[in-house]
Amino acid sequence: MASGQASPHVQPASRVKVVLSAAGLVLLAGVVTVAAILEMKASRAVTSEPQTRVAAPEPRPPLTRAEEAYVRALWPIHGEVERSSVSLAQIFYKTRDMGTVQLKSRVDEALASYRRAEKWLGTLEPPPSLRRSHDEYLAAVRLFQKSAVEARRMFDDGNDDHLRAAYPLGLAGSNKLRELGERFWPEEFPPN
Repeated sequence: MASGQASPHVQPASRVKVVLSAAGLVLLAGVVTVAAILEMKASRAVTSEPQTRVAAPEPRPPLTRAEEAYVRALWPIHGEVERSSVSLAQIFYKTRDMGTVQLKSRVDEALASYRRAEKWLGTLEPPPSLRRSHDEYLAAVRLFQKSAVEARRMFDDGNDDHLRAAYPLGLAGSNKLRELGERFWPEEFPPN
């Protein structure tokens, strides 16, 4: 064989490689094209689905004069009830950050405050539109009173179980107070 001639065995192998490589590239291009088309269809389907928007809460209608007067009269009672919560004091006692004498003093102060609040609430005359909320507020104050009375029992017999029994009552009162507070003073409890 002359040095300038290619071997007959080399050419067919080389042609096969070129043809197979070309076929592979065409196949790969087809797979990529199909995948891209399917991806575009899927993303269009997701973006074309109707977007559900959370409707903005409807603005609260303005309070009537009677409602406004009631809410203003309730505000100082609300402040006193909130300040008198004994839940935190109970937690401090349980973690030994507060002594029994301090806890008893706070429970007694809170109970006196809740009793004053109940009497003060009895002097208010809510408008008919707020009668139910007024009754619920009074029920929350009474839950706080029951919680404080139960907590005081610990000082009579030394049994910490009274704190465990008092806690759910105070928590229920707190939850009810927060719910009512959001109705009366929507800006008092900003969203988290």
